[in-house]
Amino acid sequence: MATNDAVNEPATKGKLKLIILIVVAVLLAIGLSVGATWYFMHSPKSEPVPEVDASVKLPAIYEPMAPAFVVNYSANGRQRYMQVTMTLQARNPEDLKALKVHMPVIRNNLVMLFSGQVFDDLATPVGQEILRQKATASVQEVAQKELGKVVIDQVLFTNFVLQ
Repeated sequence: MATNDAVNEPATKGKLKLIILIVVAVLLAIGLSVGATWYFMHSPKSEPVPEVDASVKLPAIYEPMAPAFVVNYSANGRQRYMQVTMTLQARNPEDLKALKVHMPVIRNNLVMLFSGQVFDDLATPVGQEILRQKATASVQEVAQKELGKVVIDQVLFTNFVLQ
């Protein structure tokens, strides 16, 4: 019996280490996402903000990003794919129009972000929300760099298919 326990012990320790590593990676991804979103939301603006009543908020406007993003994955020896349709939420139509000029850069960055994901992580609601937050931060980063302001409140996944 002692021999059997000795054989099972390394496998159990390996599984425990893998679980711990996955949990740490997920927490790190959440932290980076929240940090990036906070940074872009609180970074100094290059233009002075006109004084308006704080209680007045411009209505949300939505800009669909077409076509949908399709990414292929190899997971557990099988071909898998993700298809996601996205919409940008903003408040200022002029800013949104200015951001559209940079759509090739935004789409490129999103394709790179999506293709770098682990398929199994995307199969959970937490994984999908983390990806949505990362996509929001990616679009906000381009807007900040090119327009000097964030422009986008959030990216919304209007369709999300894993197969």
